Amino acid sequence: MSATDQTTSVRQGEELDVQAVDQYLKQHIEELEGTPQVRQFQGGASNLTYLLSYPGKDLVLRRPPFGKKAKSAHDMGREFRILNQLNAGFPYCPKAYVHCTDESVTGCEFYVMEKVEGTILRADIPTELGLDESKTRELCKSFIDKLVELHNVDYVACGLGDLGKPEGYVKRQVEGWIDRYQKAATPDAPGWEPVIAWLREHMPADHPKPGIVHNDYRLDNVILDPNDPMRIIGVLDWELTTLGDPLMELGNTLAYWIEANDPADHQATRLQPSNAPGMLTRQEFADYYAERAGIQIDNLDYYYVFGMFRLAGITQQIYYRYYHGQTSNPRFAGFIVMNKQLEQRSLAVIQQSAL
Repeated sequence: MSATDQTTSVRQGEELDVQAVDQYLKQHIEELEGTPQVRQFQGGASNLTYLLSYPGKDLVLRRPPFGKKAKSAHDMGREFRILNQLNAGFPYCPKAYVHCTDESVTGCEFYVMEKVEGTILRADIPTELGLDESKTRELCKSFIDKLVELHNVDYVACGLGDLGKPEGYVKRQVEGWIDRYQKAATPDAPGWEPVIAWLREHMPADHPKPGIVHNDYRLDNVILDPNDPMRIIGVLDWELTTLGDPLMELGNTLAYWIEANDPADHQATRLQPSNAPGMLTRQEFADYYAERAGIQIDNLDYYYVFGMFRLAGITQQIYYRYYHGQTSNPRFAGFIVMNKQLEQRSLAVIQQSAL
């Protein structure tokens, strides 16, 4: 399925001032003519993403969500900068054209980037891609290879040495997500107290070789070459990118990785085809990552549990907006169920962990 096929009419309450945006863009991007047709991308649950189709040129606009937002989240200027500078060392970032800081245009900051033509996978692999078990395994390994490649980028050479503070990253992430989760709590949300205590008690030292961490690296955030679906040509959603511990990122990615043998309630939360025949299991994923990165991972349980807690924090922040009527997107109603399932999965891992 192409990225364009995954757009829909703009949701009520999330409209753009098309005339104002069009006028602004024509002042900053050459060769735009006519009035754009605007549609909204279905994927994503944080920043809002729109397709602006001009005659002869498609653009993608990213803006923050409506309603209450975490103080440090949704920094459009930061994401714009990452796309432009990281491309020198990791040429899978879409080109960003303009960052608008004038909130009078459409009520908030936003930026506009190129639309990379290709295929984005969602819950299942389209049959028309013709991926058998062997090719699916090849795609999975390519996905992991790109993650290792990102973690090895010379971020100083890209001018991104000030993007974050690697020292103390693990502790800041753990304590930061505890704080964010508790601030986004609703009366129906689980407390996560045993998991929080375990994360604090078993906190590992920071990785000796920090790197750029995407922080939302999933199969549905990569773009496949339409002529060769085993080839990744783009990576999207750089909103949470920073400098930090690559193994924390590995845990974040594994938190989304629902494998074929997971129970039915886990399968119901699956966002990507990680259960398809040929896809690696979570353990195989981690083992292949370690092999390609040339490292040994002794405490995978910790990173996986943290990834699930962080994912629960993200879903709870989004559910908070839904609970308080700040967004009308009906799919957010089920995020509280996902939160509760993640807590139970985390407790199960802790119970059998050797840490």
